[in-house]
Amino acid sequence: MNNNLAPTYQRLFGSYWVLWYETSNSYSVVDDDFKHLLYDYLECASLDAFKSTVARVDSSLDADTIAKNLQSYLEQCNAEHGSDELLSTDFIVSKRKISKQYVFKDKAFQVNFDSDLVKKTIHPSIAHLETENNVSPSVIFDIYIESDQLCLFKNEVLVRIVPKQNYHFIQGKFAMELLSFIHDNEESDWLGTFHGSTISDGENSILFVGASGKGKSTLCALLTAKGFELVADDVSPMLAADSHIYHNPSAISIKKGAFSLLRPLVNGFDELPNTVFNKTKGVIKYLPCKTPNKDHYPCCAIIMVNYTKDSDTTLELRSIKEALETLIPESWLSPDPLHAKSFLDWLSKTPLYQLTYSDTESVTEEITKCFNRFKNH
Repeated sequence: MNNNLAPTYQRLFGSYWVLWYETSNSYSVVDDDFKHLLYDYLECASLDAFKSTVARVDSSLDADTIAKNLQSYLEQCNAEHGSDELLSTDFIVSKRKISKQYVFKDKAFQVNFDSDLVKKTIHPSIAHLETENNVSPSVIFDIYIESDQLCLFKNEVLVRIVPKQNYHFIQGKFAMELLSFIHDNEESDWLGTFHGSTISDGENSILFVGASGKGKSTLCALLTAKGFELVADDVSPMLAADSHIYHNPSAISIKKGAFSLLRPLVNGFDELPNTVFNKTKGVIKYLPCKTPNKDHYPCCAIIMVNYTKDSDTTLELRSIKEALETLIPESWLSPDPLHAKSFLDWLSKTPLYQLTYSDTESVTEEITKCFNRFKNH
């Protein structure tokens, strides 16, 4: 059979195999029976040989249909994902209608926007970094709409262009460019950026993931109010060199449903500006947090957050299948084979939990206990 379609890496996690395909930079989680059937198919010299192999296992099975399904699976796993980028537009200096300057530690940068609407895609989460002083920025970003396309430039060089309704891709690319600038890295140095929020106890960190509305940002705001450090909200970057999660200085985005919960815990909460970008998300406040003591921390656990009203607080181990289904869809993972291997190595030694909670005191205690398990490891 066509072994060019075989996965580049295979790794066993409990009762599941994780397969990584280099061509598409995609991860697939399969059970043991499927994995062995797949490799029987790949290792057979011909379709007739595979039919004979299947017949020896169970003569009632339809080998033709199985072969067709396996071939379709392999083709899908190896399909290169097309890009919605079209990096072919000139920089338009007249689009610089609004200019903002920011400083993080000793790093100064400038972002120019063509409208208040475009400004809302980036500025609210980094507004606390804005400076009124005249600074000499090391890097200048420009974000504007041209012909219904949202464009991101870095030092007048186009780095991303997408249909304006796909603004979240620009937000993600801007975050990557900003993080690389802040931490003196290139995009190729990162193992990935996870769609999740990260909290530290000053020694280790925990990555909180979950679908929108499950309460991960709210939980992080609660935990910072209780003395934990915010490492990153929403975009948590991991460097390939050490598999640590690095600080992202963006503020925590808080949806209106959590305002009453956080108001008594956060000083000056009502003074935080309200931001409305679209009707789906509604009113959002951005809560800036104190810079953590270190730029990066090892990640000792992944926790899927599930806020459920009036529920008991529980923290239960979950499978690799659930980890990847939660982590991968909205995360960026490096296509470098060495980085993919490092990601699997890190994942193999990082426990995954599901946290269900409603009570703020008990959830703080539970997270404290979780951190204590990894002390001095």
